Amino acid sequence: MSHNFFKIGAAAALTVTGLSAATSVKTVSASSFKTAIKRVRIKYLPGQGVRIWTNYNNGQFMGFRAKDGTEWNIAQTAIDKSGNLWYKVGTREWIEARYTEDIENPKPAKTKKPKKTKNPVVQILDKTAKNVAVKKKKTAEKKADDQAQAQKPEVKKNDKVAAPTKPTALKNTVKKTNKIKKAKSIVTNTLNKLNKASTPAQKPASQQAPSVSTATKLNAIVSLAKQQVGKPYIWGGVGPDNYDCSGLVQYVYGHAAGVNMPRVTADQVRVGQTVPMDQLKPGDLIYWGSITSPYHVAIYVGNDQYVSAATPDQGVALQKLTTYYYPTIAKRVL
Repeated sequence: MSHNFFKIGAAAALTVTGLSAATSVKTVSASSFKTAIKRVRIKYLPGQGVRIWTNYNNGQFMGFRAKDGTEWNIAQTAIDKSGNLWYKVGTREWIEARYTEDIENPKPAKTKKPKKTKNPVVQILDKTAKNVAVKKKKTAEKKADDQAQAQKPEVKKNDKVAAPTKPTALKNTVKKTNKIKKAKSIVTNTLNKLNKASTPAQKPASQQAPSVSTATKLNAIVSLAKQQVGKPYIWGGVGPDNYDCSGLVQYVYGHAAGVNMPRVTADQVRVGQTVPMDQLKPGDLIYWGSITSPYHVAIYVGNDQYVSAATPDQGVALQKLTTYYYPTIAKRVL
């Protein structure tokens, strides 16, 4: 049986599972297929390849693998019953999209950091305080004018109007000044109380000391992850007897810390806050591949080591971080 793969470049050999030698497969350039809708690169594990299936729903493994780093033309896309995206790479050959990355999409432009602005709450309160002070001042002035008008004697024709005495004018001025000071004092006290109340919320989560319950959960995650080392890797496995990489994370976080993680890496990477790679703590999640749709995930356990459901050959393994195979992003869930 021949297989036409929409692969870019000259003819190449794909690894055949279960056979003693590589099988040559006819390939063609991208320009030969007008139906190709995009190009992707396989992002799996170094030296490994993803399986090629006969269909995206209940298909059979064909014995071929698309090697990590190779580029392919995509003729069609589809969604399986579990909601996973698949790509058609040949006449009836399919690969799962989560192990690929687009190679024609430009890198996202760097965005400028927004200028620091005053806390919106403080801005609103400043404006409110100003309005209150102005209103109080106007009210005080109007009241003083009304009082002065009421105290003004009735003036008959040809009568001379006596100017107000200095003590009366001074008394009115003191009253107005005291009222304005009182209004400003009320606003200032309100602002101080609100600033004190908002200070803990503005403190970065990474600087806050973990609670006893959080520390206990993180220790439980590390312990349970290490207990799974040696168990087999099965694609789609969610434990407790076998796992794939995201299934291991979902099982450990759920049973050790009661955290309900999503099923696949593309959704798991959206949970938690991003942390620098040089500030990793035990229990953090580390990802390989695209930062928005990674193809592999592991649980960091400290001392530059991590536990992951690696490959069918390695199973669940305790491994060490290396510069050759280094994660692209880390997330802190707890």
